[in-house]
Amino acid sequence: MSRGHTDVTVQVENPACPVSEVLERVAGKWAIGILVAAAKGPVRFTELERTIEGISRRMLTLNLRKLEREGLLIRTVHPTVPPKVEYECTEMALELYETLLSLVGWAQRHSADIARAHAEYDAAHAGKETAPTTA
Repeated sequence: MSRGHTDVTVQVENPACPVSEVLERVAGKWAIGILVAAAKGPVRFTELERTIEGISRRMLTLNLRKLEREGLLIRTVHPTVPPKVEYECTEMALELYETLLSLVGWAQRHSADIARAHAEYDAAHAGKETAPTTA
């Protein structure tokens, strides 16, 4: 083997890498629901808590902090007693929201196709033990 082909530090550019990195940061179980709720305008913590079914206060707090850190939410504290805290989407988050709507549309259009493909695959492979394929 020539020396030129043994350098393992050279990385092949993968166009999916930036997408994977971003999705890892913003596509958690709760993050999308928070972004969807906040895209409609400023929203308070308790409104988010009521809107997002099944989320605990702790998980909501962690996700709000994460989304704020990622530059997707703006947290505004109003100097009232008790303090009024609101969250709203940044321009970047609103752009992501539009992309999410496109993805939702795609999923709605193709959910029956995917279910049909699953059923066809399962029927074709019923009872067969399949070993993982290697490249």
